[in-house]
Amino acid sequence: MLNRRKFLLKSSASFLVLSLPQVGFSFPRAPLVPDFTVSLDVVAKLFDGKQCWVHPRAGKVNGTKEIVMTMSTLDLEGSDVFKGMYQIRSMDKGKTWTKPEKSEPLAPKMETIAGLERPVAAADFWPKWHEKSGVLLGTGHTIVYTPDWKVDHHGARHTSYSVYDPKSAEWLPWMKLEMPEGDELASAGAGCVQRLDLADGSILLPIYYTSQGKNSRVTVCHCSFDGKTLRYLKKGNSLWVDNETRGLHEPSLMEFGGKYFLTIRNDLQGYITSSKDGLHYDEIKPWTFDDGSPLGNYNTQQHWVRHSDGLYLVYTRRGADNDHVFRHRAPLFMAKIDTEKLAVIRETEIALVPERGARLGNFGVTEISPKETWVTVSEWMQPEGVEKYGSDGSVYVAKINWKKRNKLFGK
Repeated sequence: MLNRRKFLLKSSASFLVLSLPQVGFSFPRAPLVPDFTVSLDVVAKLFDGKQCWVHPRAGKVNGTKEIVMTMSTLDLEGSDVFKGMYQIRSMDKGKTWTKPEKSEPLAPKMETIAGLERPVAAADFWPKWHEKSGVLLGTGHTIVYTPDWKVDHHGARHTSYSVYDPKSAEWLPWMKLEMPEGDELASAGAGCVQRLDLADGSILLPIYYTSQGKNSRVTVCHCSFDGKTLRYLKKGNSLWVDNETRGLHEPSLMEFGGKYFLTIRNDLQGYITSSKDGLHYDEIKPWTFDDGSPLGNYNTQQHWVRHSDGLYLVYTRRGADNDHVFRHRAPLFMAKIDTEKLAVIRETEIALVPERGARLGNFGVTEISPKETWVTVSEWMQPEGVEKYGSDGSVYVAKINWKKRNKLFGK
């Protein structure tokens, strides 16, 4: 059970710092996972009947104790209405945090589209340290809204990105990744995707795109990055499904044991595929447990946690006494992957973040050190009434503390 305690507010010269309690609950131990412990912190909270926090994802400024977490406000009366991006910062590796501050460089911009001034937001953002250039690079995608702030599904999607400036403690104004000319990738973005940085500084960036009226497809782009500008170089093969759904979305990429693994969202079920070169992937297969039964994940994202002793998937699923949760998006689970079968090892599954009625499907993963990995997530307070199960708009940091060093940290 959650140990509910109040925030302690301590005054500081320039801002309020939240001194945060650790929220504890018991975790079922699984015999096949390497030893680790998990603690759960609440680092922010918003639920006033009008808005809540969504998409909290953290990036560590390597070589320091600074961690920057970005998140967006969600208008509860609308669908995917993100009118502003905020950040909170910790200068002591997550012990204390500043209060949320709006980031003007990451704010929506007005653009003229089809003859009308429309707001365009950079959203579904994911900050991650880029080792070769020594900067924190955030990637996401754009959302076009109508003048009255409804999602314009006819507006083209683009990959958005920004670089964090530690000296000013602010992001640079967001930009769009320029794509090759032609119709195929004219509406493509990297919203909520987990990218992979290579040793030479280039980036494998998964994207999803729509073309010529077809449902959404997934591919991986090879990009260069010089610390300022992200540039498209080439793409791999395209992946798709021929069913009556919106297609494939929100792919996340990881390398482990010399192979590349791509996990993908679909309305009916999550998919997995692998690659030898990171660009060209085998046919996708539905996620299952290692006994062949369906995993039960659908219509939400999954992301990777990597340790030198094993590769893990973080996900939500059906069948966890959670029929009252929107799309079964809570609790948030983690389990080890059988990288040969491309399956989740059922015996290793644990709950990282408990279910309190609100969905937890939009989250991020951050490698903090060789001994610590974070999963960050917020309680998405839609639909109306989820609070009756105990949710209150909390933003969680689930800290995975490895007892054995992660030899792959920084690689």
